[in-house]
Amino acid sequence: MGKSSKKFNIIITSRQIWEETHLGSNIRDMARVLSQNHQVLFINAPLDWSTAVLQKSSHAQLRKAFLAKHNGERLIQDSPNLWVLSPESMLVSINWLPDNSLYDWFNRLNTEKITREIKNAVKKLGWDSFILLNDNDMLQGYFMNELLQPKVSVYYLRDNFLAVDFWRKHGARLEPLLMQKTDMIASNSMYLANQAARYNPQSVYVGQGCDLKLFDSDKIDSIPADLESIPHPRIGYAGALTGLRLDGELLETVAQQRPDWQVVLIGSTDDSFPVERLKALSNVHFLGSKTPQQIPAYLEGMDVLINPQKLNEVTIGNYPRKIDEYLAMGKPIVAVKTETMALFQDHVNLAENSDQFIAHIEDILQGKQLSTAKERIAFAHEHSWENSVGDLLQAVEERFFQKA
Repeated sequence: MGKSSKKFNIIITSRQIWEETHLGSNIRDMARVLSQNHQVLFINAPLDWSTAVLQKSSHAQLRKAFLAKHNGERLIQDSPNLWVLSPESMLVSINWLPDNSLYDWFNRLNTEKITREIKNAVKKLGWDSFILLNDNDMLQGYFMNELLQPKVSVYYLRDNFLAVDFWRKHGARLEPLLMQKTDMIASNSMYLANQAARYNPQSVYVGQGCDLKLFDSDKIDSIPADLESIPHPRIGYAGALTGLRLDGELLETVAQQRPDWQVVLIGSTDDSFPVERLKALSNVHFLGSKTPQQIPAYLEGMDVLINPQKLNEVTIGNYPRKIDEYLAMGKPIVAVKTETMALFQDHVNLAENSDQFIAHIEDILQGKQLSTAKERIAFAHEHSWENSVGDLLQAVEERFFQKA
């Protein structure tokens, strides 16, 4: 783990909204850990016309409630050393525009609105310089560097957003350009760090952090009733059930070839996931979405935990935080093999096809495990936010502050 000897002022920009607390968020976790030793200003994702006026998402309602909670104040102190700015500016919805100079003109206009508010907040905080940490936003973040003039700019590349149509339309052009003009790129997987190095030699791997306080087998008093009623062996998955990231056909194959196994799926589904096909199988059980506080008890009641993710542009460089959560519970795991999953190969059974996936589950049920529960738990706790953030700031200090 790296450790910075300096105290920094850090501005974080992101498309994540601060008030959404029911979903895991890398950047919100990083902000809290950074604020333990540094001053942090988190820029809450501004609303645009489509979300605020047309009410296409819950963001507008969440923002309204958040502001009401803080008496309408746009700049609030969330905790010692951590401030949140919710911009008042309403942005023009521009993603529908062609990828040309007109889009860039409106994009810069939007960014100028945000940066004026950020500069006012920085002035109120009394900061004379700062590090700008951009959370994987190649669109609204494209002009931030030149408009804010940070001491050091860092682009946090945590996912391959270009595999998604919304981001690819303009991001295919803008992200490489942004990475070239950013001082440093930090990535949570070696795959993404290597991809970023094509555009900027100052590309570093900082690992992935995970908040594992909830994931402790010793704290589980009982197994939830809806899971307890399902026979063993239980083969479980907990997370978003989306066709973009999860291999529904693999799950179907496992259930069909091993009808004596109970496949238990926990999480919300989307329209792309083959829910009806899987529900037609008597040994597949959808238990619905659960709160983060409920998840550990469900994991505790499983015999084998799985991550049957698809291999595509979205997942190939993805760091699945759920693996650390699974490991922290001491459970044996089977997952689809990816470049990033090589990090876990001493503790997680990795499969390249459905036959291997099933064979690994069979081995575990027969008592053949790669490591002990104690070893799995210890390994998971190596992946802390303190370690990841420490490596990030050490890289910044070594590259840009020791020279000065």
